[in-house]
Amino acid sequence: GFLCLGTLIAVFVAYWREIMDLLLELIAMLKREKSPMGRAAGISNRRMILLVILGTLPLFIILPIKDKVEGLYDNTLFIGCALLVTGLILYFSDRMGRGHKTERNATVGDALLVGLSQAVATVPGLSRSGTTISCGLCCGFERSFAVKFSFFLSIPAVLGANLVSLVKAFAAGVDWSMAPKYLVGVAVAFVSGYFAIYLLRMIVQRGKFGGFAYYCWGAGLVTLILSLTV
Repeated sequence: GFLCLGTLIAVFVAYWREIMDLLLELIAMLKREKSPMGRAAGISNRRMILLVILGTLPLFIILPIKDKVEGLYDNTLFIGCALLVTGLILYFSDRMGRGHKTERNATVGDALLVGLSQAVATVPGLSRSGTTISCGLCCGFERSFAVKFSFFLSIPAVLGANLVSLVKAFAAGVDWSMAPKYLVGVAVAFVSGYFAIYLLRMIVQRGKFGGFAYYCWGAGLVTLILSLTV
């Protein structure tokens, strides 16, 4: 959970200007004030906030079966199959036509569908970002918007997961001697996450996203072989 916090910090750094605009817009909305960015930008930002909220809702479907989903992390056969499915998702995503939807014209149904794909991707072996970006492309999202929406959608999900982890950690008693190791892990996750976001934005824009499919297929086959033979 804390490693995901490092990746979340990377999202904030990579998209800091857009996220700050959304936070200011959200504050204005809560205060029922006019947009601080002007009418056109305000409409765009408020639609993005609405889309992220809608896209987060399907995660609540997972809560009743959270323990069963976490139990799948010990099932290497399932993980191997899920990696093969991830490969298929990535492979076909590049074969979608270039969409033109952004926060200005994406629909409620689009946001819920991408959110549902994020909920499904909580199972081990399915890439959250790969699944949500691919789903966005299938919905007709413009490529850079598909990447941005995927990472914005991760913010409430990761914050919620880390909040639950922190509550559990404090309830069980925190081993402060492990704090330096946690901080190193968060720092490494931040650096690798930031460069991953940079590369992902470039690769998706160039239509080379499906190249990751071969890695997933290879990892999936190796996992299946080891599961059946070891």
